[in-house]
Amino acid sequence: MRKPAAPKRHLPTSPFKAPVTPPPERFAVGDQVTHDIYGLGRVIGIEEEVAALVDFGSARQRILSPYTKMSKL
Repeated sequence: MRKPAAPKRHLPTSPFKAPVTPPPERFAVGDQVTHDIYGLGRVIGIEEEVAALVDFGSARQRILSPYTKMSKL
């Protein structure tokens, strides 16, 4: 199995702007979401800035911030 590529460093002397990482998406209890692995679900709990507890029907999962594989519907 391959390791994911390491993020590229931005050198302070570079003439190009540093890449901007978007802030993590915010979720609220009751939001309907989709996850790349688990599918459709509903947020049933929030741990501020840390994780979201999501009910996917067959399982409940704690999804950690920055929620790269989850989006709000």
